[in-house]
Amino acid sequence: MKIAIHHRSGSFSERWINYCKKNAINFKLVNAFDNNIIEQLADCDALLWHHHHAHFKDSIVAKKILFTLEHAGIKVFPDFKTGWHFDDKVAQKYLLEAINAPLVPSYVFYDKEQALAWANSTDYPKVFKLKGGAGSSNVRLAKNKNEAIKLINKAFGKGFAQFDRYENLKEKFRKFKSGQEGLFGIVKGLIRLFIGTKFGNEQYPERGYIYFQEFIPNNKFDTRVVVINGKFAAAERRFVRENDFRASGSGDFSYEGISDDIMKVAFDVAKKLEVQTVAFDFVLDNHQKPLIVEISYGFGVEGISNVPGYWDSDLNWISSSFTPQEWIISEIINQK
Repeated sequence: MKIAIHHRSGSFSERWINYCKKNAINFKLVNAFDNNIIEQLADCDALLWHHHHAHFKDSIVAKKILFTLEHAGIKVFPDFKTGWHFDDKVAQKYLLEAINAPLVPSYVFYDKEQALAWANSTDYPKVFKLKGGAGSSNVRLAKNKNEAIKLINKAFGKGFAQFDRYENLKEKFRKFKSGQEGLFGIVKGLIRLFIGTKFGNEQYPERGYIYFQEFIPNNKFDTRVVVINGKFAAAERRFVRENDFRASGSGDFSYEGISDDIMKVAFDVAKKLEVQTVAFDFVLDNHQKPLIVEISYGFGVEGISNVPGYWDSDLNWISSSFTPQEWIISEIINQK
């Protein structure tokens, strides 16, 4: 077997490359943006590409190339079932509802009048989200009807930038105060306040829909669970920011206190989804029942790899370090 890897610094590809070298696996590096990428892959059996939601070129072409190759019989990561809903919270709503997964109650509207009627009849607070974004970007709390209506008017008006310059600067200050970033982070935030980012400047505003989720109170943390190949899973608690309700991207986490209930739900839903990898974000309702906030095929390269152990699908705990990216490529190689 010959593996093609699209390399990006800081992505899964670094560990895939090391795995191939360590195990004498035949591989080659490719640039999936080349016009003749299909021709380049003629002598390969698989393509692995850890594409990123915040890389504009990735966002416009990665799924097209990967699913084309899968259609032609070439193994890919992520495959269609794993990746089609990536960075699309609205798509995830439909998918998780269709398989009766325990999703946080979610609402999407494509008509302004329907959205306003809902806003006038529901209770508050509600969590507003754009369909794309990670690390709690593009997420805010609508505390009352007036705030929800303001968001709805904007969603069906000029829309929302996919990169929030002011929120980014606030986050830089938060990380500086907590010691997670130095002064240079503040400088970067100030620069981006005026000139934005390449990704944000290239994206069209998000408009024409509005998406809310129920606010689940009394959660001081969420639980990130990563399931690999439906066989193994690792987890971490991510604590909410100070004076905030969001946990993703806080940088404050623990590997202790993970409940078997959450792990069982993660394995059960991953099996229904038939995915190569899936990262779940869970919160707990008032009865301590796990609810899924959102899912992703990708996850942080470093954090989850530092867990002290992992679970198998029978919920047995294995006290050992592991490298999830190696499990991913190993499964691709061993597929029949």
